[in-house]
Amino acid sequence: MMKEGAERGMLSFKWLFPGLGVKRWLVISLFGAILAVIGTEMVVGIQYLGAIESLFHRIAQNFFNDQNIKLIGLLFIAIGFVICIMGIKNTVSSVTNLLIPKNKEKLINILYEKRHLKRGPRIVVIGGGTGLSVLLRGLKEFTSNITAIVTVSDDGGSSGRLRGELGILPPGDIRNCVLALADTEPLMEKLFQYRFASGSLEGHSFGNLFIAAMTDILGDFGLAIKEFSKVLAVKGQVLPATLEDTILCAEMEDGEYVEGESAISTNSKVIRKIYLKPENVRPLKESLNAIREADAIILGPGSLYTSIIPNLLVGDIPEEIRKASAMKIFVVNVMTQLGETKGFKASDHIKVLLEYGGKSLIEYAVVNTSEIPEKVKKRYEEEGAEPVMPDTQEIESMGIKTVTGDFISKNHFVRHDSHRLARTIMRLIFEYKFSNEKFKILDLYFWGEKLKEIIHMD
Repeated sequence: MMKEGAERGMLSFKWLFPGLGVKRWLVISLFGAILAVIGTEMVVGIQYLGAIESLFHRIAQNFFNDQNIKLIGLLFIAIGFVICIMGIKNTVSSVTNLLIPKNKEKLINILYEKRHLKRGPRIVVIGGGTGLSVLLRGLKEFTSNITAIVTVSDDGGSSGRLRGELGILPPGDIRNCVLALADTEPLMEKLFQYRFASGSLEGHSFGNLFIAAMTDILGDFGLAIKEFSKVLAVKGQVLPATLEDTILCAEMEDGEYVEGESAISTNSKVIRKIYLKPENVRPLKESLNAIREADAIILGPGSLYTSIIPNLLVGDIPEEIRKASAMKIFVVNVMTQLGETKGFKASDHIKVLLEYGGKSLIEYAVVNTSEIPEKVKKRYEEEGAEPVMPDTQEIESMGIKTVTGDFISKNHFVRHDSHRLARTIMRLIFEYKFSNEKFKILDLYFWGEKLKEIIHMD
């Protein structure tokens, strides 16, 4: 204890070392505060600093009458206040110059943004794969209260190799979601997404290896994800659907049984049933708590049978979603997938979800209705994929409200546009919250500002 106290004392003393540019401004701030206190005494006649104030008061009485003394007191208060503010401002500036010399002009914006993002809605996003990370990139601009619950049934590529060789849960989808929510430099993201092209590490992602190493050091996959998230300053949290080792299995229409996510997604047969082995796996308590406290729960986008439904096969998750007071949104995929959803319309996706998650699993469906460029469409047709038909009338006949629009990015791949999709979802949440809750003044201000952003963004 004595050693710790000495170390703390030494650390405090270091602030007085020369060259930091802090001491002078602290002294100036103190002088300004004292001057303001003396001015207050001259105005109201109550002493705070004893002998010092008495001395100033006697000197002032020798030259000025009582009325003038009060005016001088007010002048002292004003000057002291200005000096104090100047000292504090320059003290903070000296510290930020040392800590973040290249980005000091962004500090106020960062603090303001973080303060406001903490007031954002509590959102739980459930899924996996590329689709989930695309949505997360858009949502983090509006709130930091995000929980991503990610499937851990991947058995292909780098994740599958690490799973087989080290016995850890597959880190690939987790890594993508952490990076999607990260508040870090582009170079850091490139580093963790870097994939080795040769040698014994060929095909491995650096981020996957990092998570594997953290798991080995800490002895716990969940804790490794939390520490990985801290390194990248993640807005929110990323949680595996379960910490138990599971295998995704499927029964096909012809009676064949297939094991493993990669084998299921590349099988061209129609899926009759999908399940986990073992079946009775448990979710994390943090996941269930996040679902209970959420303002909105979002399923998808992502591969229906291999990214979204596996989360609904984890015990208690679908039940907690049904019971939650949050609004429940399903983001329908833009394209079908050979081996999973060939020939599926938007309503077919929803019917399958309700089959596994229960009738009250979804309240809103976000469906893309914009046309896909012919050149891009033809390339997907060669891969056995086609645009998902937006049969909104069928969906609404099921008691589910539809939200339609242009939600796809305009590039070589047909994917959701993260910003358009996030703005649509935030607008939905905004309308839902205003119609169902009484807001605090600060929350009302926050949401008013955010609504302006949502409306005026292109």
